Amino acid sequence: MVMPLFDTTSAMDASTAVPLGVSVPRADSGGTRHHTGGRANVACFAPAVSSLDIVYCPPGGQWRIQTLANITKGVHHGIVEDMPYGSRYGFRPSSDTRPLPPALIPGNGNGSGRQPLLLDPYGRGIDQRGGVLTSVRTATEFDWGTDERLSLPWRNTIVYEAHVRGQSMLHPDVPEKLRGTYAGLAHPAVVEHLTSLGITSVQLLPVHFHIDEPHLQDLGLSNYWGYNTAAFFAPHPGYATHAAQEAGAQAVQDEFKAMVKALHAAGLEVILDVVYNHTAEGGEDGPVLSFKGLGEDTYYRVDGHGKFVDTTGCGNSLNFAEPRVVQLVTDSMRYWVDEFHIDGFRFDLAVTLCRNAANEFDPKHPFLTGVAADPVLSEVKLIAEPWDIGYGGWQTGQFPPGWVDWNDHFRDAVRTFWLADRAAIDSGGHGGTMAKLADALSGSAGLFQASGRSRLASVNFVTAHDGFTMNDLVSYDRKHNEDNGEENRDGHGDNRSYNHGVEGPTENGAILAKRAQSRRNLMASLMVSLGVPMITAGDELARTQQGNNNAYCQDNHITWLDWTLSPEAHEMLRSTKRYIRLRKEFLAAQPHDFPVRDEQSYLYWFDQDGQPMSAERWNDPQQRVMQLLLGDDGGDLAGLVVVNGSASDVQVTLPNTGRPAPSLFELRLTTSPRHKERQGIQVPSGETDLAEANSINIYRT
Repeated sequence: MVMPLFDTTSAMDASTAVPLGVSVPRADSGGTRHHTGGRANVACFAPAVSSLDIVYCPPGGQWRIQTLANITKGVHHGIVEDMPYGSRYGFRPSSDTRPLPPALIPGNGNGSGRQPLLLDPYGRGIDQRGGVLTSVRTATEFDWGTDERLSLPWRNTIVYEAHVRGQSMLHPDVPEKLRGTYAGLAHPAVVEHLTSLGITSVQLLPVHFHIDEPHLQDLGLSNYWGYNTAAFFAPHPGYATHAAQEAGAQAVQDEFKAMVKALHAAGLEVILDVVYNHTAEGGEDGPVLSFKGLGEDTYYRVDGHGKFVDTTGCGNSLNFAEPRVVQLVTDSMRYWVDEFHIDGFRFDLAVTLCRNAANEFDPKHPFLTGVAADPVLSEVKLIAEPWDIGYGGWQTGQFPPGWVDWNDHFRDAVRTFWLADRAAIDSGGHGGTMAKLADALSGSAGLFQASGRSRLASVNFVTAHDGFTMNDLVSYDRKHNEDNGEENRDGHGDNRSYNHGVEGPTENGAILAKRAQSRRNLMASLMVSLGVPMITAGDELARTQQGNNNAYCQDNHITWLDWTLSPEAHEMLRSTKRYIRLRKEFLAAQPHDFPVRDEQSYLYWFDQDGQPMSAERWNDPQQRVMQLLLGDDGGDLAGLVVVNGSASDVQVTLPNTGRPAPSLFELRLTTSPRHKERQGIQVPSGETDLAEANSINIYRT
């Protein structure tokens, strides 16, 4: 057995408490991987520890232990003389004198599997050999060339929510060794799909290092989505190629950067879904990986009895009433922006990040004001999932300027109108009114007005990773989550879905046609809406999860994108491309600040007779037809959206645009099966045109 070298230092040194983590000492020059001297400044905020050791192993060397000799405001820091890039390390209280487990000693197998060291909260890389987690020191040098953040305007943004692994795992044109990896996502075949689709921004499900919860391990499952973060500065090594994983944390980091560079070269932004609301350490009985051992009463929100306060449903909540926690998160964000050229973030359960000392949501929380004042972070995309499970947790529309919110109002209104209402009508009942759909299509302006934001603060979505896919919305009335091992108890029961007569797969042609039209209605509603649309990966391919609406633990064919392209998938892909192209054409013909300048941008609502909508019609559930004329006085064209949510075809009188001469409306698309036949017809204002049952017509002047 190779014994670790105890190299305990007690004397004061020239170390600094800033920056946190492992860095080049101020007295040394350089800062890239060419700095090979191995000296490191190590600093760790550990307020609950009286004395802290760093346990580290240089590449090819032996494990050593050194006490961090200095303490400044809870930060333990010291100079380590021989800790070059690639060194593995972790922390433990100096009072912990247990021998290092065999897994940490070269040549001694897999060891006991227990976690002997605490991860560095600022650790840039992760090593998982022998069932033991350690942080890894990595360099920042990378050949970015001329790459920089794209900074696309919100108005022109179309978000595509994707999973690194699921996007390429089954792609036949991606080499097998690259499938399911950062390199696979950057492969030309995958990039070409994204660019030809027309989206602008790829939003990746969590890529910070994460682990599987114990109950999933017991079931033989894994946390596929990745919302169980253990290290906020380290890319998840499991998404790197085998070659990169074997080469180590530096190669994993470089592969991630190469992915970002390739996506940027194709004109695609990269947005990260980040989980700063809780950690993988879970509740009181959860594993001790890092923060619990360094100072759980500071890092986590606890009550007067020292019990965890959980507003996330995951056992713990990071304590954003603590300045050091706010610093940890903003430092992590800045690192990903500066070092990985990330274009923005989507914040999971964002309300938890904005809870004050009283555990109440505060739109002027130090985290929010700090980000707003930061010259780097204030310039990237900031997307809130504006709720958590705590008291007062629903805050859609309440985040401050500079942020956009996932708009659950839009999701519910569109699903209800096209699916739940249609189910009621098909069964002999009545649907709802047009009002909520109209508000959703127009960007929910009233919802965001109080926070000083415009319609562009609304991220409109029909589906997301959490819930049914778009195809499953039109194919299942009930969730089917049996594969998750919880006897179908997990997942939402309120899906506002409609199977159109048969639950799940069918060969009934009439039902398949109805489902296809409903998919088109959902996607078209998303693309004609004002705000920022978000597509879930695979919805453009009519992807199914077989009715599973909580597939967080399904790392298999249930969640991976199917690229075989059935006739249904081909048709949905063509339609989605068409809707995106039409959106872009319309916006390109408007002034750059459309639709936020109310003086010149207009939205006019009309009934099926071409008359302004009255209060009676807005509130009458029998009225299922409306027209929206939208544009700008300074624009080159106007658009007209005709919605028929009734079960019957309707002759609609196209409205007068207010111009001296009648306007000529050209039908650009319809979601009905007769699109090819009817596309391009021209109808003067004041004349009638056919709006088929359960369809959308889109015209331009």
